[in-house]
Amino acid sequence: MIVYIVFSMFFLFLFVSIVWWINAWRYSRGLKDVKGPKPFPIIGNVTELDTTTLFWQINEWHKEYGYLAKAFIGFDFVVSLADPEYLEFVCTNPLTSHKGYYYRYLHNWLNLGLLTSADQKWHKRRKLITPAYHFKILEQFVPVFDKTGNILMDKLRENVGKLSFNVQDLISLCTLDIINETAMGISVNAQLNANTDYVNAIKVLTHIVTERGIKIYKHFDLLYFFTKDYRIEKKCLKIVHNYSLSVIESRRKELQKNSESNSFNPNAIDEFGRRKRIAFLDLLLQSTIDGQPLTDEDIREEVDTFMFEGHDTTASGISFWLHLISKHPEIQEKLILEQQNIFGDDPFRPTTLSDLQNMNYMEMTIKETLRLYPSVPMMLRDCIQDIKFRDMTFKKGTQLLIFPFYLHRRPDIFPDPEKFIPERFQAENINKRHAFSYLAFSAGSRNCIGQKFAMLEMKCILGKILRNFEIHPSYPAHEVKIQADIIIASKNGYRIQLKHRK
Repeated sequence: MIVYIVFSMFFLFLFVSIVWWINAWRYSRGLKDVKGPKPFPIIGNVTELDTTTLFWQINEWHKEYGYLAKAFIGFDFVVSLADPEYLEFVCTNPLTSHKGYYYRYLHNWLNLGLLTSADQKWHKRRKLITPAYHFKILEQFVPVFDKTGNILMDKLRENVGKLSFNVQDLISLCTLDIINETAMGISVNAQLNANTDYVNAIKVLTHIVTERGIKIYKHFDLLYFFTKDYRIEKKCLKIVHNYSLSVIESRRKELQKNSESNSFNPNAIDEFGRRKRIAFLDLLLQSTIDGQPLTDEDIREEVDTFMFEGHDTTASGISFWLHLISKHPEIQEKLILEQQNIFGDDPFRPTTLSDLQNMNYMEMTIKETLRLYPSVPMMLRDCIQDIKFRDMTFKKGTQLLIFPFYLHRRPDIFPDPEKFIPERFQAENINKRHAFSYLAFSAGSRNCIGQKFAMLEMKCILGKILRNFEIHPSYPAHEVKIQADIIIASKNGYRIQLKHRK
């Protein structure tokens, strides 16, 4: 009996290995010039990957094998791209507009919202949501950025004089307040209530999703069901979904109280003669697609998507910026001069859109921060049929990894890539580079719909911090340790030191 079981297991392993090699040959035959680490049968290259070293390991692959590098995650064939011309082809080609296979691990959380959907559903949702991020609408969000930033300043003042404190949670709660009041149309006062359950649940979910992508046994729902991560995910999903449903219900009640809002009017004027703000959630609650209103599930999946993307990505960018600026006093001085030129003798007056548009050097520092630490450091696209580009053939099912984390550190594109040099983003320097050499907000039809919103928000919050505080390195010295998740983060926080600015 034992001998029979052993032989059965051996032949099963042999059969699966043969199937794997045939699969590997099929994928690789049109990409003979693309190199990569030697894979093991069945498991591929997963033994080289974990969430602590993932980005750096893929970096090393590119350094060794070139700007295109191939790897296997189990039976899945992945080609990592860090070449602008190939990235332009992928980002602008409708045959590679589908998100990659691993995005299915987000479905329990985000279902098929704007981030994860494809084809007609994506086109219709994108068309529906785009008006909420028109520049004229964004202008009306600036007072919210400013008001919410003032609360953050009060919280930061409580930490002045400390040799070291972690700014991470304060920033996350601030951006959570902003996305709620602007996109969702409600005030939750997360900074004042300091309830971090939602923020912590998001962090855990992003880590679990990344883990599932690189742990073979977690690819299978049946096996994943018996893991600890499954139970943790269920608990976090309950927190996140209940939060989103409460946001939807609160806004629904607000609209019911206001009879004018019950009929969506983009030209409505408030009592001060200003055009009323249009919340992203209002569009979902009052719009139809193909003559039918959106279901509660339709609304929740988009709210979950925007709450996640609009809060966590911006918090990441602000936090890394503070970490970098604390270590570059000469750059901080240039930033202060710009703030003084804009605000003159009244540094604490409310910020206007014109102020933000004049923060040119601030924008350079933000872009340079996102070069080094792109909020979304990697994106996957799925080849939905065989695709040829130049002398390469990407077979149907190939997972194309768009990898800004390495692309932004290519020394031939960005000399001295590890150095923080905001002047890289002066107009004359940008014009020298390929348009697809910088993908902090992705590119093509599936670029980030909220990138203008995020830039204005970060400028407003960071300018306010600069006008209130001097930013210094923590003592003892602190270096961020990158955690490879959907949204890039530091697993040991962002520790800085603040002093009142005179």
